[in-house]
Amino acid sequence: MENTAEKPRMSKKELRQIWYRWGFTHLSSMSYEKLQAHAWAYSYIPFVEKYYKDDPEAKHRLLLRHSMFYNTEPQTGQLINGIVASMEEEIARGHDVPEELPVNIKATLMGPLAGIGDSLIQGIIVPILLSIAMGMAAGGSAVGPIFYIIAYAIIGPLISYLSFFNGYRLGVSAIDTIIGDNVKRITDAFNILGIMVVGGLAAGNIVLQTKLEIPMGDSIRGLQDVLDGIFPKILPLSMVLLAWWLIASKQMTATRVILILTAISAFGVVIGVF
Repeated sequence: MENTAEKPRMSKKELRQIWYRWGFTHLSSMSYEKLQAHAWAYSYIPFVEKYYKDDPEAKHRLLLRHSMFYNTEPQTGQLINGIVASMEEEIARGHDVPEELPVNIKATLMGPLAGIGDSLIQGIIVPILLSIAMGMAAGGSAVGPIFYIIAYAIIGPLISYLSFFNGYRLGVSAIDTIIGDNVKRITDAFNILGIMVVGGLAAGNIVLQTKLEIPMGDSIRGLQDVLDGIFPKILPLSMVLLAWWLIASKQMTATRVILILTAISAFGVVIGVF
């Protein structure tokens, strides 16, 4: 009988297969029942061909356990993929690792990594890249969108790659860093930084001024000058807060919010307020 403990470890090339198969197909086949699970099974096809080529039952069990529901932020979530790859490798090589462990790791970590990843990617990196791109696109230049596409095409896979291989290197020891109070501190830090970034972008990129004038003693003064003296950028802030309220409290979609803000701006221009 073959001694599975003597099977070689995965090469860098084989690890990269798992990484890019899931990293670039995680949203290609989805359902409400499985979400990102289909890509997990797909990413482990080369793995089962390496370790379980002559063991159909073990191959079936591995693909079945990685066809269960899974959903997290794709880039930072690759940390989970790396940890699971190291666990599956230990199982395949005959070490004393239960087959339930990779499934439990996925279920335990996909929530915390989603919080960290969304705060980092959607709350910080994407707004910063978009603000730079919008500045470049001023006047109708195509450089802005091209910059955003290229920059995100580099940064996204880079975060994904580093997360996967660090997860593989650390194995289950990475769990202590990303669950419990640790993940709350990390997420809170990213959320605070993200709020600061969005606030800075709103102040720097949203332009809204009023043309109204009000009497000030014996003279007439522009309302905008008065507002700037009390609270600079208060009108752009009010639009940001309105958008936040519509999305958070009224559960409106981003498309409806954009239409509402457009209608308010257009009506204000027509009646001479803006």
